[in-house]
Amino acid sequence: MKRYDFDRAIPRSGTDAVKYDRLQEHFGRTDLLPLWVADMDFGTPDFILDALRRRLDHPVLGYTAEPADYRPAIVDWIRSHHGWEVRPEWLTYIPGIVKGIGMAVNVFTAEGERVIVQPPVYPPFRAVPEGNGREVVCNPLRELPDGGYAMDFDQLEAVADERCRLLILSNPHNPGGIVWDRATLGRLAAFCHRRGITVISDEIHCDLALWDNRHVPFASVSAEAAACSITFGAPSKTFNIAGIVSSYAIVPDASLRERFFSWVAANEFDFAPMLAPIATVAAFREGEAWRQQMLRYVEENVETVIRFCAERLPGIRPLRPQASFLVWLDCRGLGLPHDELVGLFVDEAHLALNDGALFGREGEGFMRLNVGAPRSVVVRALEQLYDALRRRGDRTAGRSGRMHSFQTE
Repeated sequence: MKRYDFDRAIPRSGTDAVKYDRLQEHFGRTDLLPLWVADMDFGTPDFILDALRRRLDHPVLGYTAEPADYRPAIVDWIRSHHGWEVRPEWLTYIPGIVKGIGMAVNVFTAEGERVIVQPPVYPPFRAVPEGNGREVVCNPLRELPDGGYAMDFDQLEAVADERCRLLILSNPHNPGGIVWDRATLGRLAAFCHRRGITVISDEIHCDLALWDNRHVPFASVSAEAAACSITFGAPSKTFNIAGIVSSYAIVPDASLRERFFSWVAANEFDFAPMLAPIATVAAFREGEAWRQQMLRYVEENVETVIRFCAERLPGIRPLRPQASFLVWLDCRGLGLPHDELVGLFVDEAHLALNDGALFGREGEGFMRLNVGAPRSVVVRALEQLYDALRRRGDRTAGRSGRMHSFQTE
């Protein structure tokens, strides 16, 4: 089996990478180690690049039909990895999941109607409905003693009125990395189906389940879930091809599918750019060995963060993700006001992470760390944070002295 090198540092500055070349715009300075935008710093797999190159060897880049293997590749991958039997006619290409949320908001809600979100959660879940003139209703997740989260069904019952038409679900959850269990999803499906609420399930992190965790597609848990849901997915997070917009929607229910797909088709949003299906087929037909190696590497990066914080940054408590390369850092033990916490990371540690408050007020005191990078980069970031706290004379920095073993793991 081919072994892939995830330790190799790949320069990305000067490539118009948002993660690197938009630091000034988002953080006010450029001298930062970027661990924020949710793409990885690993090289896109060779089998995807090879498939793209083969197509680009042809000198005509004209209008291109959907490849015959596009839908079968997606169907086969979902069946083999998640046990969900998807029919090809349930599928359509969409030009990005955030755009798909905007489409669903416009198709399934009217002005004055409401959209439910479950913070702390990916910021566009709130921003897209609000930007389209809809009211957002918050059903905050309930924090557990171990730092994890659970859905609060009692609060959901209290806030979901007759104007609530959509609920946007993060499955697996971003930023918490939660793989929702079948019982939780089934209970949510029963509630939403009974209330006439359509669930938009963002499952872009579904192929990034870590250790022995298993992703459960929302629409697969019950007939009620299939009847009231639209699922969004993509190979982009897993195979590091976010720049090639390769998203798709799955709608099992015929009535929902007709409403949504007809609107998407009328606006030609289902017409995929030439390279997106090619990358998707290559990823899903050839990508399992690369995916498995990448996941094992990410797992060790997560373990590195957890060990480092336990031994040297006890004021920071990482939530072990069940899926994804994003680690939700509980920094409340540092005892800093949130603005000062952000300043510590940006202006003192020279790190660019996602500000937890962007995920909702429930995210205050948290930061989101992207560990989809060579381990040396992750360790360097942790060392910079430790040094910043030590310079402050902050007792929460832990015991003094460097642990050189972290440099080589």
